[in-house]
Amino acid sequence: MITKFKTINNLAVFKNFDWNSTIRDKGNNVVIFKPINIIYGRNYSGKTTLSRIVRALETGNLSDKYENPQFEVSITDVADSTPNNLTGHGKKIRVFNEDFVKANLRFIVNPDESIAPFAIIGGNATIEAEIQELKNELGEKENIEEGIDATGFYLELKNVSATAKTALLAFQTANRSLNDQLSSKATNNPNGIKYKSDKYGDQNYNINKLKNDIETVLEASFQPLTDDEVTQKLNLLQERANPDIPEISKPNLKLASLNLKAKELVTKSISSSNKIDQLLKDAILNRWVKEGRQLHKEKLEKCSFCGNDISLERWKELDSHFDEESEKLEKEIDLLISETKNSIQNIDSKLQINKNVFYSKFHSDLDTLITNRQQTINNIKIELNTVKEKLQERKDDLLNPKNYNDITDYSQQLEDCWTAFETLRTQANEYSNSLGTEQTEAKRLLRLREVSDFTTNIQYGNTIAGIQSLKATSDIEIQNKQVVEEKIKQQIDQIEDKERLMKDEEKGALKVNEYLNNFFGHDFLSLQALEETDDFGGKKIKFEIVRNGVKAHHLSEGESSLIAFCYFMAKLEDVETKGSKPIIWIDDPISSLDSNHIFFVYSLINAEIFSKQEFEQIFISTHNLDFLKYLKRLPGALNKNQCSYFLISRENEISKINIMPRYLKDYVTEFNFLFHQIYKCSVVDAEDENQHNLYYNFGNNTRKFLEAFLYYKYPNANSDIEKLTKFFGNNRQASAMTDRINNEFSHLEGLFERSMTPIDIPEMKKTAKFILDKIKEKDNEQYNALLLSIGIEMENEV
Repeated sequence: MITKFKTINNLAVFKNFDWNSTIRDKGNNVVIFKPINIIYGRNYSGKTTLSRIVRALETGNLSDKYENPQFEVSITDVADSTPNNLTGHGKKIRVFNEDFVKANLRFIVNPDESIAPFAIIGGNATIEAEIQELKNELGEKENIEEGIDATGFYLELKNVSATAKTALLAFQTANRSLNDQLSSKATNNPNGIKYKSDKYGDQNYNINKLKNDIETVLEASFQPLTDDEVTQKLNLLQERANPDIPEISKPNLKLASLNLKAKELVTKSISSSNKIDQLLKDAILNRWVKEGRQLHKEKLEKCSFCGNDISLERWKELDSHFDEESEKLEKEIDLLISETKNSIQNIDSKLQINKNVFYSKFHSDLDTLITNRQQTINNIKIELNTVKEKLQERKDDLLNPKNYNDITDYSQQLEDCWTAFETLRTQANEYSNSLGTEQTEAKRLLRLREVSDFTTNIQYGNTIAGIQSLKATSDIEIQNKQVVEEKIKQQIDQIEDKERLMKDEEKGALKVNEYLNNFFGHDFLSLQALEETDDFGGKKIKFEIVRNGVKAHHLSEGESSLIAFCYFMAKLEDVETKGSKPIIWIDDPISSLDSNHIFFVYSLINAEIFSKQEFEQIFISTHNLDFLKYLKRLPGALNKNQCSYFLISRENEISKINIMPRYLKDYVTEFNFLFHQIYKCSVVDAEDENQHNLYYNFGNNTRKFLEAFLYYKYPNANSDIEKLTKFFGNNRQASAMTDRINNEFSHLEGLFERSMTPIDIPEMKKTAKFILDKIKEKDNEQYNALLLSIGIEMENEV
């Protein structure tokens, strides 16, 4: 069942239409199509465009006149249909619209063309007897619910199916029993091989792997482990392989470079020119003056110690004494002291050894290595502390060089420890690999011994032979069943071939004539099947319209519409459609028909579609309010669970679908509709450009409404202006404005220049209020009833 037009874009008057955001009820729930769907829309609103989308789902083709058309049609239980997937829905769809007429009734466009014929099952006594004989041989299918027993070929099929089922069940039972044993052995918890991976070595063991192992142990060359060998393998498994020991980075201390830098800084001389002798001789006093200089420089004019002024000459002496060369040396010493401290702090992290990751056989060598490594680390720390002390000594007496003795470089001893560690690590990892390989092989052999014992215990060979015998029997019985099924298929094909011989195109024409005569009384106009010979000498049927026995020409629009619709209705009985319960879309079938024919169209739909219930879903669209009124009488049309009502409206160049308003659904008269248009004109925002169509239609709507309203109110008045004068009373402005709008804005004949000027919106809105106020004043009860009919709550009386 079609549930909704999910989206439509770039398709005639539909632009960016989104169903879920538009079609919602008062509870904001998305409304979808139901089995019965009635659609109202004025001409050119977009009804035929929707029918073309559905016809594309029927034919698999969409007009190439549309530029980049896009749509999504949601259908129950299948993927959405799009222009790229028109026929994937698998539904039987039948659409009546102008495209159907052009495709099948070409004579309407070109009088020299004929009508596409279609076939309905016809009568032939000889063929019918042959069909009945074939059906008797075929027999009846068994239907327990209806108490029907199988006969003929179907009884034969029932018997061979029972035998085949029994044989298949015996095979399946034996095979399932074996598979259960295999599954239990492979994966049963806790005794299955899968759950004994510590012994059999495969945590992901399954029934397929067991079958592969069974093939291995059944080979003539296979020899299972002896009991003594099983014991040896189990002892081997007690040993545990350690994971591979990762590498440790080779230590790179660069003590020689550090020693060279320190020696250079400690022994470096500084120029003694412009130096203060007293400070050169006393390092402590020199440091004290240096700190004082930093505290006073550009901050204090008097000495904080003695309180005397510090002269410019003294400042120059101090600046010369503490010059850039000495400050640079001090900074370099500080940096190297910091580097030395970091080396002392980081040395313990070099070559850290965890003997617990090694096998115990390596522990003795590791203990010796750890001791040597620690002794080397301690020696390196001693040497680094010596460097640090010498640097600090020079810093404390910066202006005087010091003696420096080279340190002992223990870097090579630490590298030797690393080399010894790598040797032990490599040996340990190699031992792990060897142990893992041996244990893996031991587990495989233990598993195969277990599988070998299992096959012996369950007599696997004999069991397989028995299952193969049952399988062969089952295959034979299934073949017997297939033979009977093929015989039934061939019998059905013969019946269908015979039925195809009975297809009678003439009966299609007679069906159309039946509708024309019985429902519309057109016995003078009929459809005739004519037999011709094609280019190959074969029989060819075509349909022609005849009037009083002669080919008809110059059909009226009404006659063309009647024949087209009767043709469509008769085609629902053709061999491709009959009994298939299609989705039916009927697009505005009453074009150019008078009121009597409108009723007959409704009667035909009711009698031939609804009464027979030969459809899955139906859509009927119309622009005619009288026809809409009749459609409400269809069975199920008033059932909210069975029927939905929709309105297609067009604003400027864009159309949209909405839920049908209450006044159209519940009060199907044009009078209510016209009242609603006047009401909307009286309350709409004049600045809203989207509502300007209300004002362009206002003249016609007002004229038609007042003609009906004033005729029944003043049936004795002679002219329209007299009726308006009586209606508006002393309000001559209201009657004059209304008369002007009725005459000037509902016609352009004789007033063509009026079409060249814009609509006077304020004037129309004012007139609409005049009319509504006067109806309320003269008959408040009727006014409120009209409001209710268009879904507006009653206004409080003033």
